[in-house]
Amino acid sequence: MALDLSKLSNAKVKAAITALQNGDLKSWFPLFSDNVAFSDDGNQMQFANFFKKAFGHERFISIDRVEDNGLSIYGDFHSDQWGDFKTAFKFQLDKSGKINRLDIGQAS
Repeated sequence: MALDLSKLSNAKVKAAITALQNGDLKSWFPLFSDNVAFSDDGNQMQFANFFKKAFGHERFISIDRVEDNGLSIYGDFHSDQWGDFKTAFKFQLDKSGKINRLDIGQAS
């Protein structure tokens, strides 16, 4: 079943989540600044390597809530490696509209 993205109010975040859901790296990477900061559960990670491994293996199952003017997404998430869990994706945009920070992690 396709994920309902109607709750996503920020166009850049919606494009990023759509790319994630579709495993579409060619659409994902251009949404981000060249020097994007990225953390997973509070640990700074190398952005490109992390998502090259994750794409096609990780996705949202549901979106439960959206906060911070559409920049923070909370929901159920599936990882082929780690199983199903609650997660949060928190995006920040730079002045040009590119995503310059993404913090992901388990949510309660």
